[in-house]
Amino acid sequence: MTDIIQLLPDHVANQIAAGEVVQRPASVVKELLENAIDAEATEIKLIIKDAGKTLVRVIDNGKGMSVTDARLSFERHATSKIKSAEDLFQLHTKGFRGEALASIASIAHVELKTKRPNDDLGTTIEIEGSVVKSQEATVTPTGTSVAVKNLFFNIPARRNFLKSNNVEIRHITDEFHRVALTHPNIAFAFYHNGNELFNLHTENYRQRIVHIFGNKTNEKLVPVEEETEVLKVSGFIGKPEFSKKTRSEQFFFVNNRYIKSPYLNHAISAAYEGLLKDGYHASYFLNFTVDPKTIDINIHPTKTEIKFDDEHTLYAILRSSVKHSLGQFNIAPVLDFEQQSSFNTPYSYKDKTVAPPKIEVDRSFNPFEDGDQTKEKSTYNAVNFKKEPAASWESLYVGLESKGNGKITDFSELTFESEAKTDFIFKSSTIETNKTTFQLQQKYIVSTIKSGMLIIDQNRAHQRILYEGFLKHITVKEATSQQLLFPLELSFTPNEIHIIKDVKTNLEHTGFVFSEISEERLTVTGVPVGVSDSEVSIILEQLISDVENDVPDASFSAADVLAKSMAKSLAIKNGQTLNTEEQEHMVDSLFACKEPNVSPTNRPTFITMKVDDIEKKFM
Repeated sequence: MTDIIQLLPDHVANQIAAGEVVQRPASVVKELLENAIDAEATEIKLIIKDAGKTLVRVIDNGKGMSVTDARLSFERHATSKIKSAEDLFQLHTKGFRGEALASIASIAHVELKTKRPNDDLGTTIEIEGSVVKSQEATVTPTGTSVAVKNLFFNIPARRNFLKSNNVEIRHITDEFHRVALTHPNIAFAFYHNGNELFNLHTENYRQRIVHIFGNKTNEKLVPVEEETEVLKVSGFIGKPEFSKKTRSEQFFFVNNRYIKSPYLNHAISAAYEGLLKDGYHASYFLNFTVDPKTIDINIHPTKTEIKFDDEHTLYAILRSSVKHSLGQFNIAPVLDFEQQSSFNTPYSYKDKTVAPPKIEVDRSFNPFEDGDQTKEKSTYNAVNFKKEPAASWESLYVGLESKGNGKITDFSELTFESEAKTDFIFKSSTIETNKTTFQLQQKYIVSTIKSGMLIIDQNRAHQRILYEGFLKHITVKEATSQQLLFPLELSFTPNEIHIIKDVKTNLEHTGFVFSEISEERLTVTGVPVGVSDSEVSIILEQLISDVENDVPDASFSAADVLAKSMAKSLAIKNGQTLNTEEQEHMVDSLFACKEPNVSPTNRPTFITMKVDDIEKKFM
């Protein structure tokens, strides 16, 4: 028999590697930015077109490459970062696997321009699908410029899996944030389709956070600083009152590398225990400095997961550091009397002995005596109290005697004010003798049907009712809006404002009216009927959270997510009491929906129990 095992061609092996390294345009952005940082650049520009599908260009002023290095950089496992296996545990750079450029060049058109400071001419290399098209000397500034064009041009199936431009640019922005946050000593600029999104100068860490997430972020930050033999923690955490429904402002950096760690995230949550509302998450921007020997970075192709030698110790240190900062800056409630100046002893009484108070009581004082008999010797701390003359007790009954015969008036002639009458919301005050529904545990509505019993989840049912109503308004583009007497101003981060702008049209179709939307603020002048002022911020926060999690890539999907989000925010919650009319209205409205069986999140809204099933329980 012939041999069946054979070596893969290089271009096929590179495409397979690209499947691990390059998942979307944001992956290309991450690799190129990290290479620019490793090149000791102080200024980096990121230029994007069509959310990275057409062009991703990174320009830096780093140390550049020679002609030979420029050519070798596109070979598999060619790297300047490590030379032996032991170097994997002494890493101080970003990219070290030597697969990034080779993988990217196998699935895109790549143009590289590079020049070292001491060279007169630079080098230009053009590669298409792992095939070198040209290599020549050229005039170019010091540093490196890498342009990645037509991503996945030779893998149509992978290109079809890319999302819409709004979703892809959101992922690119997230990667840009992760790289820019951990290197405030480097100036970054970000352009998309010719528009400048970010222009960050060299600054300190707090300024970098504020310039990325908006000026209002400055008042949210609480510094964290702790140094031990095992770990050094520095950075900022957010105040509990500024917590968010999304995790978009949670960043861990280990040795200037962004990581994801649910275990360490739990340490933060434990430190905030009792300070956050349900469903809300604290913000944090924390940098860890550890010995490179105690971590293993090479456990995941994207290098966002790290294995620690002693996670339990890191957990305890991190939890204690965060709790210490919350207490030190009076964020967490503490029982410390010395912190309250009102409890401190005044200096003039500091050295005096405590003397019991002296109280003098006039035992001969009689409140029923006439005013002329009041004794003036009644004193209290040398203050005279003089009793005002009181009228005789008979004067209390003046007016009750009849003018004619002096007899007390018959009480039957007295008139009383009638009690105020209050009506029910639903015009019915009859005794509920024909009650067909009742509420169970303030969570379920129980009703009878021919075959047995119907049990409805009131929260899910109301979500379905509201969802179909909002979806109809968005589709028909006709909704009733109520104008606010005072416009409502809300603050968001630039990324959140961008999300709201994407769904602004659909929001207006539901009844919202926006008079102004700036980079960090928006003004609401009208809301849908039935929505109060206090619910507007809750609706928009829930909407941002849902859009980030569901990442819709079509206009219909955006409308669908908007309708689901508003229904989730406005639906009555479990624990809310409903009267009989409201219960019956809920049942009727539910079964008037097109899909009454499930909620907008595809969970059952009701269950039925047949009489036969109930009878079996008594056997």
